[in-house]
Amino acid sequence: MNQEQSTKLKLNQTFPLTIKRLGINGEGVGYFKKQVVFVPGALPGEEVVVEATKVHPKFSEAKIKKIRKPSEFRMKPPCPIYEECGGCQLQHLRYDQQLKEKRDIVIQALERHTKLDPSKLEIKETIGMEDPWNYRNKSQFQVGFRDGKVLAGLYGMNSHRLINIEQCAVQHPQTNKATKTVKRILQDLKIPIYHEKSKKGLVRTIVARVGIQTGELQIVLITTKKELPKKDLIIQEIKKRLPEVKSIIQNINGQKTSLIFGDETVNLEGSDFIQETLGDLQFELSARTFFQLNPEQTVKLYNEVKKAAALTGTEKVADAYCGVGTIGLWVADGAAEIRGMDIIPESIEDAKKNAARHGIKHAQYVTGKAEVLLPKWVKEGWKPDVIIVDPPRTGLDEQLLKTILKVKPKKLVYVSCNPSTLAKDIHVLNRSYKVEMMQPVDMFPQTSHVECVSQMILKEVASR
Repeated sequence: MNQEQSTKLKLNQTFPLTIKRLGINGEGVGYFKKQVVFVPGALPGEEVVVEATKVHPKFSEAKIKKIRKPSEFRMKPPCPIYEECGGCQLQHLRYDQQLKEKRDIVIQALERHTKLDPSKLEIKETIGMEDPWNYRNKSQFQVGFRDGKVLAGLYGMNSHRLINIEQCAVQHPQTNKATKTVKRILQDLKIPIYHEKSKKGLVRTIVARVGIQTGELQIVLITTKKELPKKDLIIQEIKKRLPEVKSIIQNINGQKTSLIFGDETVNLEGSDFIQETLGDLQFELSARTFFQLNPEQTVKLYNEVKKAAALTGTEKVADAYCGVGTIGLWVADGAAEIRGMDIIPESIEDAKKNAARHGIKHAQYVTGKAEVLLPKWVKEGWKPDVIIVDPPRTGLDEQLLKTILKVKPKKLVYVSCNPSTLAKDIHVLNRSYKVEMMQPVDMFPQTSHVECVSQMILKEVASR
């Protein structure tokens, strides 16, 4: 036992480490006497000297003291506040190598959570962006007041200090400009700013969203109360300084919560929504509508879903977690019928409107859980040939996994934004489904996130 204890790391201990790979959060992963050590900012292949910052029984965390041998792919992050902000994790890694590491993150998840051999699976190269900057169509920046100045940005990593972000390198230039302008208007008009500790003040968050294809801009001010002093002046100044604004909205959130939006939304000026285009589809985005944050990559992602579904015009398709219907509408021209479900009633209303606007009559949308609706439909004689799932980061609901294994569609197309939960779900589905192909897509360059489209075929169909 003593031997075992002596090899264990101690807090603040300094030691050399070779980084073997990237972890799921973009940190370097190395081993010290068989114990795993996570090192933010370290890259695979690097030899570093680190200091232990946290020691857990199963793993440790450490920070870089010195890089003895840097990776050939290490680069200087272009963003001046990259280290403080924490919004991006991989700006210090050359982009072509980010794509390789993201594919590796998918492989690691399969190794950890399934019994499959990834070397025997078709896992394609990650689809990246030609220009991996300025891609985000929406920013949600918290507002603060320090040294007589209005700030807007994000809270620093593990801190309650607001980092003022003047120019975010991954945000679309129009959202950067909009936030900066609104911040100045609040300052000029001396509008009271919310203070996180005292819970006093009014304006909490500035949300800016741009239709990248249409150029339309929406500003949402999130406030603690409905009464907005100098409201008309604020509107007048926004319109004067940002003529591209089509929609100015106020959302009221007086709760002590980390959730950004409250339940009440008021239109201050202009339209309730802005327009955005994906391929041939048009969407109306209201303040609270969920919409993909990187439309350019979304088109690539949805085209991969279309390829994986490989519809011939005769299939019944179930679109679980359908949101505003984007994926179902994208593949609709190849399907005989589409049925989508989501637990958010507003999303279902939007999905119905989106289908009607595009003249898609063979799609219907219902509010409810897929694990409840699918068995009901099968009982009524409607059995899907293909199920498309695009779940949140937590992966598929356990009941839905059981339902899929019972309903047994010939094909399952799984769109995942979290390789770990994808791998855990594949482990369960593997009883009846064979993974034919996996296609990672980089929706968030400079961050550790990776999306993946997986095509799974029912084994009894695959073996024919």
